[in-house]
Amino acid sequence: MIKIERIGSLRNQLGEGPLWDDELQCFFWIDSLNGEIWGLEKDDAFKRYIISEMIGSLAIIDDDTAILALKTGLYLFSFSTQSLNKIWDLKNNQIDLRLNDGKTDRHGNFIVGSMCMKDRRQPRAALYRINSELSVEVLEEDVIVTNGPCFSPNGSTFYFNDGRGRILAYDYDPKGPLKNKRIFFDGSKHGTSSDGATVALDGNIWTALTGSHEIGCISPSGDLITRIPMPVKLPSSVMFGGTSLNELFVTSISNSGNRVSREHLAGSLFKTV
Repeated sequence: MIKIERIGSLRNQLGEGPLWDDELQCFFWIDSLNGEIWGLEKDDAFKRYIISEMIGSLAIIDDDTAILALKTGLYLFSFSTQSLNKIWDLKNNQIDLRLNDGKTDRHGNFIVGSMCMKDRRQPRAALYRINSELSVEVLEEDVIVTNGPCFSPNGSTFYFNDGRGRILAYDYDPKGPLKNKRIFFDGSKHGTSSDGATVALDGNIWTALTGSHEIGCISPSGDLITRIPMPVKLPSSVMFGGTSLNELFVTSISNSGNRVSREHLAGSLFKTV
């Protein structure tokens, strides 16, 4: 039986963006609303880096550098100097948009999307791909909120949640457009909705089922095969980590700016045992 345990005693407002870096043997995540990067090292020591604005996601480039998706654009960030260098601006005349969730593909491209912060009646956000030369292209424009981007083990299928309570799947080419768009998982059919997600080595998709206070496992065919209750109402995202990549870390929310959870453990970091 899978059990959930809390890690440490910290509480984030908008815990998000979990990321395991195998070379550094370090687990990273963010407090999006507070503009903070957190790190949990192998000796269970916590590190915190304070950023100047809201952060949606990050990707590690090397032992000192990360690419950050901040509210206004993409930045290179130095952990040692804690300096930011903007590399791409989210150009729009709508203050309601910001960058949100992102992941890297097997070829080092960073896939990241924007989100509508308050008004979510129309799909005004988009999904982008940034390559190693820092060139940016639009992959999908029919987006309300970008959540849970992730890839099948061989990298040929791309999944993400477009803010409509569903996970989409596409055929993925690291140098070409997204193709064969289809609905992979419809949360409404299971009385829930999904948020952040990751893919296990067996091809199963693990996701935070925020709509039902659970984490779930979805088979490659789109069947919800496992539901694990969480001790908080708003789990936000999941990521495998640890030396054997067999621990599932779970972030959570106490205040997203739109939703508030006043539980004692809300905003905590968890993992499976």
